[in-house]
Amino acid sequence: MSRPPTLTLPRCAKAYRLSTRRGEFAVHEARPDGTPAGVVLLVPGFTGSKEDFIGLLAPLAAAGFRVVAVDGRGQHETGGPRTESAYEQAELARDVLAQAQALEAPCGVHLLGHSLGGLVSRAAVLEDPAAFGSLTVLSSGPAAIDAAQQVRVQMLIDALGSMGMEKVWQAMQLLDPPEAPEAQTPAEIGAFLHRRWLNTVPEQLISTGRQMIEEPDRVDELAGVPLPKHIVSGAVDYAWPVPLIDKMAARLSAHRTVIDGAEHSPNAQRPAQTAAALAGFWSALSEV
Repeated sequence: MSRPPTLTLPRCAKAYRLSTRRGEFAVHEARPDGTPAGVVLLVPGFTGSKEDFIGLLAPLAAAGFRVVAVDGRGQHETGGPRTESAYEQAELARDVLAQAQALEAPCGVHLLGHSLGGLVSRAAVLEDPAAFGSLTVLSSGPAAIDAAQQVRVQMLIDALGSMGMEKVWQAMQLLDPPEAPEAQTPAEIGAFLHRRWLNTVPEQLISTGRQMIEEPDRVDELAGVPLPKHIVSGAVDYAWPVPLIDKMAARLSAHRTVIDGAEHSPNAQRPAQTAAALAGFWSALSEV
């Protein structure tokens, strides 16, 4: 579960609801002072939300980009149906395409997906690559998550099927020992994480959790899409081991960045370094 370093939006950003042909989505948007060098869409991961990208907003706007971080359907401040079929990957990918269309980027949106969002973003690109100027996959892999994490996610799915969200939350808190980083979360952030969890539609978690367990390898399909690609991860990753991410980048002939000192959420753990790597990649594309 990503833990944003702060909940305070920078002065260059605002919160609003983005209207699309597939409904409204809660977003945070940051804009540069002048004409944007490009438009960026940030898609969060499993149990995540737009707040996971707060640390990226100001540095990316300062680098000249219009940046939009979104709550997907059923995530935090974007509502969603109480049916699992509404959160199938194809449905979520079409939401991303609708969001990209609504942003009206002249040269296509620079799309970034974190973790589960990387799988959804890949599906969106495979459905309609013309909507995008590039694809960045952040802390996501070629197929299903690591076997040990599959067990944990399946336990969560089973619990959500028999327990309420509050009871599941309390059970998850008991799994973190007092010395774990998760147990040292500041009170304000902890309260936000609890609120976000309760706001998330359980059927969204069940459906997307299954996707992470069952995702096939679609790297060869993606390699056939003539779109600039960037693969970013921390130096350690528990969901997809870093050597596996390295191999995926090689198979895609993608630009590869490793963020030192970060694990599964470089966007929250090392936002300045992550933003610099992202801005460098996108800026280089505009120079070609």
